[in-house]
Amino acid sequence: MSKESNKAQEPQIEETEAVEVETEVVEDAASLMDELTQANFRVEELEQALAAAEAKVEEQKDSVVRAAAEVENVRRRAALDVEKAHKFALEKFANELLPVIDNMERALQGTSSEDEATKAIYEGVELTLKSFTSAVAKFGLTQVDPQGEAFNPDHHQAIGMQPSEEFPANTVMMVMQKGYMLNERLLRPAMVMVSQGGASVDTQA
Repeated sequence: MSKESNKAQEPQIEETEAVEVETEVVEDAASLMDELTQANFRVEELEQALAAAEAKVEEQKDSVVRAAAEVENVRRRAALDVEKAHKFALEKFANELLPVIDNMERALQGTSSEDEATKAIYEGVELTLKSFTSAVAKFGLTQVDPQGEAFNPDHHQAIGMQPSEEFPANTVMMVMQKGYMLNERLLRPAMVMVSQGGASVDTQA
């Protein structure tokens, strides 16, 4: 082959090599783009998984907080129930004792320490009543004896009203039956007569 033929073929070879290099570059670039796209998809999947995990953690955190609050509420209610049960377990028993106390007080009213015939009975009943009321007071049972006090509808039950020069209006002038409290809770209201105050003056001639 002549030198002129060799020179004519050299540009064709170089052009072919350039095309091959360009093709390889394009293929490499396409491959890189595919890998980058797949990587982006993978990142999106991981971000979604992370967001879902964070949401689940928050949900579980809220559930734990709510459960803890519920447990605390149950514990508080149980403590209150135990306290109430402890305070008022004797309520029914105390109600049964009130007529006994009433009867002993009536016995005192029907006797006198000045009368020799009833003095021994009076002193015996009085001593028994004091011991009895002292014993029940240890369990929270206390008397409501509002003689001379202002009428309190929360603790007193009025059976009537009468004019009185001695007692101001709306004052307890007579206790017909004593009331009782059990640990600051009303067990029985006091039955009372309430004063209307001084008698009204008739101004008509």
